[in-house]
Amino acid sequence: MTALEYRHVLVARDGDTVRITMNRPERRNALSGEHLAELLASFRAAGETDATGIVLGAHGPVFSAGHDFADVAARDLLGVRELLTLCTELMSTIQSVPQVVIARVHGLATAAGCQLVASCDLAVAAESAGFALPGGKGGWFCHTPAVPVARAVGRKRLMELARTGDPIDARTAEQWGLINRAVPDAELDAAVDELLARATRGSRACKALGKRTLYSQLDRPEADAYALALEVMAAAAQVPGAREGMAAFLEKRPPVWRD
Repeated sequence: MTALEYRHVLVARDGDTVRITMNRPERRNALSGEHLAELLASFRAAGETDATGIVLGAHGPVFSAGHDFADVAARDLLGVRELLTLCTELMSTIQSVPQVVIARVHGLATAAGCQLVASCDLAVAAESAGFALPGGKGGWFCHTPAVPVARAVGRKRLMELARTGDPIDARTAEQWGLINRAVPDAELDAAVDELLARATRGSRACKALGKRTLYSQLDRPEADAYALALEVMAAAAQVPGAREGMAAFLEKRPPVWRD
């Protein structure tokens, strides 16, 4: 799909990178059902390309204010469940596409906006950015946003975020593991591109398999994780990218990636 096919999302191909930009600044990039559906469609489409990386960003002063309460309040139980299912499908798709996905964060990322950041493979934020699960001081607790945030920051820090609802700054988010790094605002784009360049080196096929396996083993008991990783790694040693990487190392020459 092209950017012209979306109302709330801009999509642009930049060399080997697909840049997906939330473009609903008048609503603080709040995630209505329509907005979520467009994000899901754009990630699915990007995942089917030969791009090596995807950057998720936003226009306007806020990265994302989370779910659009005007949309939520207009739905009954089944409707809200449908909305949250759509949101969960988006988060799962971000982690299932073969490309590395980097969140480029500026301004606030709250509730489902914070969930988006935590669901991306990597995240770089401007120092002026902030992160929060504000449901803890409101009437609708951030149950689903807490799922990926918990896996990024651990239990005690999750409890502080979720129970107080207070925001943390970008430097704290970096220390807690919610993002990879916080940088001066003027250096945000350069930092995203630098990390993306390092994260997309090597065989595309091997990295896609690596991403899928990492997510598959993360929440398993250690013995099960080893069993899975062992079999995948053994099989992966036979694919062309792995063979080329080892041959190049042994022959002391630059590798030639054909995938």
